[in-house]
Parts: sequence; C-alpha cells; structure tokens
Amino acid sequence: FADPMNGAITTGRARSLVGGIVGLISVIIGGLTLARNGRTGAVVGCVLGLIATILSVVHLGTTTGGFGTGSGRAGAIAALVLGLIGVSLGGLVLARSRRSRSIE
Repeated sequence: FADPMNGAITTGRARSLVGGIVGLISVIIGGLTLARNGRTGAVVGCVLGLIATILSVVHLGTTTGGFGTGSGRAGAIAALVLGLIGVSLGGLVLARSRRSRSIE
C-alpha cells in the first residue's frame, strides 16, 4: 500500500483525480464554448460535468477516511465543484443558443 504521508497516490486519490480531470475538461470546454457560442460544445461540457459530479458524489459516499488520510475526500470535493461549474457553463451556452434562435 502507498503511504499517504509521503504524498503517494493512493487508490482514493486516484479516483478523485479522475473526477477532477473530467471536471476540469468540462470547465475548459464550457468556457471555450461560451466564448464561441457552439451548441455541440455546450452539450459535451454538460455531459462531462455531469459525469464528474456523479463520480465525485459516489466517491464521497463510499469513502470512510477523513481529510489527510489519503482517501481523496478533498479531491472529490474539488471535482464536485468543477463538475457543477462545467454543467452551469454548458447550460448557460445552451440557454443563449436557444434564445438567439428564437429571436432570429
């Protein structure tokens, strides 16, 4: 087993990293789509944000260790926030694209 005090990547940390990376990608795609106003990117950002949110909620529900034990609890909370931001950005772009279509 990896020693969490050495900063090694434990299985809990690895699982929370996956959710964090997916959440970060959703925020990046959502932000780029917000600047360019593309509908496909908004859907991809929403889906990736939803996946990151689900992964982090499942991880938070199954971990028993606290902060500093190597269970990845803090990373899962960060992934949850990133996932929610990604869903919000994608939803904002979808609402904008729907509104601009109805005006034209």
